[in-house]
Amino acid sequence: MSDAELLDDLSGFEFEDLMEDVFRNLGYENVRQASRTADEGRDIMMEEVVDGQRRAVVVECKHTDTVGRPVVQKLHSAVATFDFDGPKRGMVVTTGRFTRPAEEYASGLRQAGDPFPIELIDGTDLRGIADDIGLDLYNGRIEIICEETLRPFDPTADAAAPVRESFRDIDNIETADLPTPDSRAEFQPVVLITADVNAVFETSVGVIHRIDQTDQFVVHAERGHPEIMQGSVRRLVEENRRQTTELDEDAFSEVFDAVDVHRFGQTETEYKEWAVGRLRDRHTTTVTYTGDNNVTYNKTCEPNQSDVSVQSITPVYLPDVRQTTHLGEYSYPLEYYAAGPSRVTVEDGIHRCVQCGTDGVDTDYTYCANCGSINCPDHIKTERLEETPVCTGCAVTERFALRTKYFYDDENREQFRAEYEQMPVHEKAMENTPLVAGCVLLAVLLLLFGLITGIQGESLAL
Repeated sequence: MSDAELLDDLSGFEFEDLMEDVFRNLGYENVRQASRTADEGRDIMMEEVVDGQRRAVVVECKHTDTVGRPVVQKLHSAVATFDFDGPKRGMVVTTGRFTRPAEEYASGLRQAGDPFPIELIDGTDLRGIADDIGLDLYNGRIEIICEETLRPFDPTADAAAPVRESFRDIDNIETADLPTPDSRAEFQPVVLITADVNAVFETSVGVIHRIDQTDQFVVHAERGHPEIMQGSVRRLVEENRRQTTELDEDAFSEVFDAVDVHRFGQTETEYKEWAVGRLRDRHTTTVTYTGDNNVTYNKTCEPNQSDVSVQSITPVYLPDVRQTTHLGEYSYPLEYYAAGPSRVTVEDGIHRCVQCGTDGVDTDYTYCANCGSINCPDHIKTERLEETPVCTGCAVTERFALRTKYFYDDENREQFRAEYEQMPVHEKAMENTPLVAGCVLLAVLLLLFGLITGIQGESLAL
């Protein structure tokens, strides 16, 4: 394929859209297209920072076989008249090649120290750029190149630290005694998008609606089903987007038992197109206005595709970590999105009663070392022989002194039964203190009643 045939199936407008994405990927800032209805020799405007100074760059895109000197001259004039408070330069980019006069004109500007130099980028240069940013020269789409992830664990601690922290408020278990949990890390593809929406809607009576807004959103870039993330997960990504590390599967496999990377299912270009569609839908509204004839009209104001300018598309991986702790007969999953020491819990199987399903951190939970269960207050008792917690799910029971007692197993129950047989009557009675207290209270009441009755009888006799 010759340079002139690069991206041959694209129209001129589609080529401009593509180059906007290319320049954004190359690190230029505030990349936007000029109005297509009033092209004055500048298709794309953008900015760059050189040695601490911001400079405007005006770009002319030519999807043609050859570009001659008149195009470069026209752009030079457009740069000179471009309204920008600072240094400016121009750039012509083509899928084809430049004629010798065009190259000599641009070279002459540079040699003369012209304040508005022009850079030329031809099809050969585009091939090199394509290799750098993942541009598919056959279909004009930019692939996602991402090897960065939010940190799957706090680099100042080990990967099991979140599990120990979650167990810290569970009674009757020491976090130091916890076994190492089984762990799996899935790296989910995420795209952070920033876009400007600028649209003006006019009728014969003037402007009836205006949009001038910057939108930022985080997209879970699932294959074929991108979805905007909300709430705490969105904040987790936004607040930690600059705290990333290399996605090294081999290194992470030494930390987690299993590592799974969910690759980006679409190209950057497709995510951009999806975002533009969503923003057009989001900002579409119906406006009511009064015409010159005093008649009320309703007009649906829908931004055009050209009204939406995507400023940045930043891909990153979001770790979805699932750690399962096995205690006795039970397993306790803890799943969360991670960003170093920060995380958002997806599933907390630790703060959940295994008997009734009560969950949430607002309830007190107690660990039963007999079977490994975690229980809410309604399902935890005190083992009579050991005086330690035991759950209602595994305890062996028997009534002594008309009160149910709880035991770890039949052996403990038999041992206590033998001790109970040897107890004096008053000690046996104390196995049901509420009953004893009730009997004492009843005896006192009867005594008082008898005294009162006796006093009243003596008073009547007098």
